[in-house]
Amino acid sequence: MKKEIQIFEHANEILQALKTGILITTKAKSMVNTMTIAWGTLGIEWNIPIFTAFVREGRYTRELLDENPEFTINVPLGKFDRKILAFCGENSGRKYDKIKEMSLTLENSDCISVPGIKELPLTLECKIIYSQMQDEKAIPSYIKEKHYPQNVDRLSPLANKAFHAAYYGEIVKAYIIE
Repeated sequence: MKKEIQIFEHANEILQALKTGILITTKAKSMVNTMTIAWGTLGIEWNIPIFTAFVREGRYTRELLDENPEFTINVPLGKFDRKILAFCGENSGRKYDKIKEMSLTLENSDCISVPGIKELPLTLECKIIYSQMQDEKAIPSYIKEKHYPQNVDRLSPLANKAFHAAYYGEIVKAYIIE
């Protein structure tokens, strides 16, 4: 069962949770993948509600987003198993079926093909309406030094070397999975 919500009435919960991690879930063909993110924005652009997710190049999640331009944002409410965020942030979907490994419960979405996750019940269904790669030259050096050190392996799941693509997702539905 889903309880539909007004997105911006829950903005503080979403943004507070983002500081410590939420999940972005993707699906292409029959593969569902989820990844922990701590960088994102919630707002209004073009007069529509938007969640912008930032995904580093080289990530499996990015491949799936480029194949199917839809995603769900999955936000914890109350107590939950923090191991979910740790595992989904430290391991690649290329190597692990994170849904199976963490025994996550998928909930079919109403408007898109990507499911929500019951264990992180505040769900935003999003359709990508715009994406753009960051312009490395436009990022100040102090940010590049801190968040994009070049002395790490680009393929490592925890590598910070790669820059991000911004995926602007129109929020087409928002609810809490009960």
